[in-house]
Amino acid sequence: MITPRLKKLLKPAVAIIVLVATIAVFASYITKHPEIWHQLRQVKLTTMLLILALYGVFIVTLAGVQLATLALCNTKLSRKENFLLTIYSSIINFFGPLQSGPGFRAVYLKQKHGTKLKNYTYASLLYYFFFALFSGLLLLSGLIGWWGVLALFSLAILCLLLVLRLPFAIIKAINSLNLHQVGWLAVASAAQVMIISLIYFTELRSLNHHITFGQTLIYSGAANFAIFVSLTPGAIGFRESFLLFSRHLHHIGAGMIATASLIDRAAYIILLGILFVIVLFVHAKDFLKVKKTATE
Repeated sequence: MITPRLKKLLKPAVAIIVLVATIAVFASYITKHPEIWHQLRQVKLTTMLLILALYGVFIVTLAGVQLATLALCNTKLSRKENFLLTIYSSIINFFGPLQSGPGFRAVYLKQKHGTKLKNYTYASLLYYFFFALFSGLLLLSGLIGWWGVLALFSLAILCLLLVLRLPFAIIKAINSLNLHQVGWLAVASAAQVMIISLIYFTELRSLNHHITFGQTLIYSGAANFAIFVSLTPGAIGFRESFLLFSRHLHHIGAGMIATASLIDRAAYIILLGILFVIVLFVHAKDFLKVKKTATE
């Protein structure tokens, strides 16, 4: 019989085992394909700086998604608190076991602002719906073309509008749900997906100038679905698996996928390090303000 304590220990243990196994597979693949190191050495410093800047914009879109999600729960955060919470959860989500960022946000919001977990969960599910919808449309563009994508998108929006009018429990559970708030969440989700596509486009073009933006959109759509099954930090291994399975759609080789993934992980880890320093600076500044006020 698995006790709650054992179950709590099993989650990070499984995550560590999967991470170690994934790193071992990566190391083995890179050892057998030394050309990957040659490609990495060709990446310019300006390219890495551009990727870092785009990831900075990505964090801003995450903060926008969070604000739109909280609007559905009638929870208001200041810009500073929202940005800091986004940074904290991004760091925890990458380095913590089993993508634990959303759980951290839910607990924080409940304790600090009284946000109901049920409302926040349903609002988050609505965000994941939009994220999956836009990513799925990008992926399907490789099969049905852009006119087919536009037709499916229009149909999906129509279905969503109809669903929001129905008395489902999942809709009733979100306080003061209105189409304006849902629309902002959809826009923020779409912006997030497009920024991710631009990041991947920059990474892939740094390796091969013949890669088109259309290929990258399909590539991004496949990569984004790793968020729903990832057990490792940053979905390491899972994202690459999705990309390998969809090669017949985006036509990007395994070697380039591996190299682009290494560039992507490196850039994101550097960004998280910069964000961590920013958080420490902000807390130190706030602490000094409190200390100064206490001594006056």
